[in-house]
Amino acid sequence: MSLGAVAYRPATAADLEPICRLLVELTLPTAGVGDWLPQFTVAELPSGLVGTAGVETYPDGALLRSVAVHPSMQGAGLGRTLTEAAITTARIAGAKEVYLLTTTAAAYFPRLGFTEVDRSGIPESVRSSVEFREACPASAIAMHLALPEA
Repeated sequence: MSLGAVAYRPATAADLEPICRLLVELTLPTAGVGDWLPQFTVAELPSGLVGTAGVETYPDGALLRSVAVHPSMQGAGLGRTLTEAAITTARIAGAKEVYLLTTTAAAYFPRLGFTEVDRSGIPESVRSSVEFREACPASAIAMHLALPEA
């Protein structure tokens, strides 16, 4: 597939089903996606959605979630671009820290500046998210990225 044809844009209500379908295909949680859809970015080709990433913003941090790229497009840089878009959304919302949970990409996110942290050090508002409470297992690795002042 041609990477030049990929368009990035904010998610709309019509994207909810394709986003959830992609997440299910990649065995990622879908809980809460609809609640935070306005803070999701999608990557699409004329043939349809090929990637997504979202962020949940809380008073004392943001949660990067649902970074997913269709297997046919993995390795083409979409994950990085989508993650950067989500981080920008968090920064615009005033977040100073971004956290994530992963069971499959602990080796990927350090390339984007994330470091592993203990869950107990993550702010309570972020830990109260459905992702922390229900969607991700206790075995998921927690990671952190400090956002420098703009």
